[in-house]
Amino acid sequence: MSLPAVIKEIPFVDPADIFPDFADLSHALFLDSAMVDPRLGGVSYITADPYRVIEARDDAVLVDGSPVTENPFDILKKELSAFPLERDPNLPAFQGGAAGLFGYDLGWCLENLPDHQADDMSFSPMAVGLFDVVLAFDHNAQKAWVISTGFPETEEKARLEQARKRASWFLKRLKTAGRQGWPAMIMPPLTWQSSDSQAGYEAKVQKVIDYIYAGDIFQANLSQRFHAPLPENFSPLAFYKHLRQMNAATFCGYFDTGDGVIASSSPERFLKVEAGRVETRPIKGTRGRSNNPEEDRALAADLLASDKDRAENVMIVDLLRNDLSKVCAPHTVAVPELCALESYASVHHLVSAVVGALKPGKDAVDLLAASFPGGSITGAPKVRAMEIIAELEPKRRGPYCGSLGYVSFAGDMDTSILIRTLAIKDRQVAFQAGGGIVADSDPRSEYEETLVKAKRLFEAFDAMSSGRSSFADIKAAG
Repeated sequence: MSLPAVIKEIPFVDPADIFPDFADLSHALFLDSAMVDPRLGGVSYITADPYRVIEARDDAVLVDGSPVTENPFDILKKELSAFPLERDPNLPAFQGGAAGLFGYDLGWCLENLPDHQADDMSFSPMAVGLFDVVLAFDHNAQKAWVISTGFPETEEKARLEQARKRASWFLKRLKTAGRQGWPAMIMPPLTWQSSDSQAGYEAKVQKVIDYIYAGDIFQANLSQRFHAPLPENFSPLAFYKHLRQMNAATFCGYFDTGDGVIASSSPERFLKVEAGRVETRPIKGTRGRSNNPEEDRALAADLLASDKDRAENVMIVDLLRNDLSKVCAPHTVAVPELCALESYASVHHLVSAVVGALKPGKDAVDLLAASFPGGSITGAPKVRAMEIIAELEPKRRGPYCGSLGYVSFAGDMDTSILIRTLAIKDRQVAFQAGGGIVADSDPRSEYEETLVKAKRLFEAFDAMSSGRSSFADIKAAG
C-alpha cells in the first residue's frame, strides 16, 4: 500500500464559503461540520466528480450506468479493495474513497423484505461515488489540505501524473472560490401537506403500542412525512445555506446524487471506523428548547429524569451492541456513554455511545452491511419493526433515516443517520420527523415531538419565503 500521491496544505478557510463554487460539479458532496464538536472530529470535506458511480435501484445495481449482478455492498468492497491506500496519520481520515448516500430503502434489499409502499420521489436506495481527490478542513487545528490519490491509475508514474492533474484542477477552482457565494432567493410560500392528521398519527402510535403489548416488538420508530411542490426558481443550495445556519449540527451535509439533492442537518452519527476501532452514537430521547434559560434547564433536567426516554435509548443500545458484535472481536463491544445529554439549536437529546474493535478479516463495509439501517431509526427487533413501519407509513422513506458519509480507501468510515434531512427532486421536496414508540408512549406527546423536530426545517423555508409561516400552517392543520 502507498500514501496519497499528492498532499498539499492550503490556507484554511471556512469550507462553507467555498462549497458553492464546487456545487455545480457532478455528484458534489459537502460533509459539513456546521456545529464543531471536537469529540466527534470537527472535520469537513468537499469532493466532486467521482471516477466511478455505484447506484442501487429497485430492479438493478449499476456501475457507471451498466447493470451488474452483485450485491451493492459486494461491489463496494471490490472497488475499494482494488485501490488499497495507506492512511497518512497526520491528515483527516477521509483521504479518498467511496462517499454518498445509503438510503433507508437499501435495508429492504439486505433483509429481503417485501415492499408495498408508494414511492413518489424515486430516489435510488444507494448512490455512491468513488472519489480520487478531496478537500479536507480541520476546524480545530484551522488547517486544510487538498488530497489526491491518483486513482484509478495504479502504475506509479501514471498515478502520480493523474494525482497532480486532478489536484491542480481543484486548486484552480480554489483560487476563485468564494467569489460566487451562496445563491440568494425569495420564493412564494410553499403549500405543505402531511401524510397524517394529528388524529391519524396518534392512531398509528397506538397501533405500535398494541403491537408492543402483543409481543411483536419492544420499540418502533414511527414518522410522519411532510411534502410540497417547489417553485421554478427554487435553489437547493440557497436553501441549504439557511438550513445549516438555523439548525447547525455536527453531521450536516449536501449531496447531489445525480438525480436529486440531499440537504441534511443531522446531529446523529451512525457508524465510525478509524484504525479498526468502531463507534456508533444512537440518539433516543428528545425535548424542545426554550429561549428562557431557566425553562431550558428544566426541559433538559426533565429529559434526563425520564424513565420512558431512558428505556427507549437503552433498548436501541442493546440492539446496536448486537449489530456490532456480528463483526467485532469478542469482548470488545462496550458502552462508554449511556443516556448523556447533548443540546442542539432547537432540541435536547439523550445520546449513548457503543464501541468495539473489528474482527480480523472484517472491514468497514462488513460493519455497514451488518448494521444497516440504523437501529435508532427502526426499532427492536429490527426486521419486525421495519415491517410495522412499512405497514403504517404510506410512502417509502427514501433517503430519510438512511446514511450519508464515506468509506475510505484506507478502511476508515464515518456516516450519519439522515434525520432532519430533506430530499429534493423534480421540483418536489419531502422530509420526515418521528420518534421511538415504546409501551408507555403517549400518542399526543409523540405527535408533538414530531413537530418539535420539524420546526427548524420549516423555519429554514420561511427564511426564503415572502409569505406565511409554513410551520404555523402545519400546526393549525393538526
